[in-house]
Amino acid sequence: MVTREVIQGYFDNLQSKQGWDVYLADEMQFTSYTSPIKRVMGRDDYLEATKRFYSMIKTLEIRDMVVDGEKACVLTRYELQSPGGPAFESHVAEVFEVRGDKIRSFAIYFDSAAFPK
Repeated sequence: MVTREVIQGYFDNLQSKQGWDVYLADEMQFTSYTSPIKRVMGRDDYLEATKRFYSMIKTLEIRDMVVDGEKACVLTRYELQSPGGPAFESHVAEVFEVRGDKIRSFAIYFDSAAFPK
């Protein structure tokens, strides 16, 4: 149950825009499987690389969550808006590995066509 609780806590705090980053391990690994594939090692580098995305989140919805031991796959829908831009939605498959009470790895899959150019 720890994996589900960690992932649910991460998304609950992300929705309230506070404290979500405490769920990330210092040595976490992140991979974005959009084109081109991007990899980031370490919590601080991840937070720096993704701060624009996190600042654009208006709402999020967990559509489905499957947990198997330390691994979880979450299908999410985000409503995003950049400053001065129109709102748009993005559907994402997010794959996590949790050890203890921290997210150790995190990979995302989504179609970037919805993002404004």
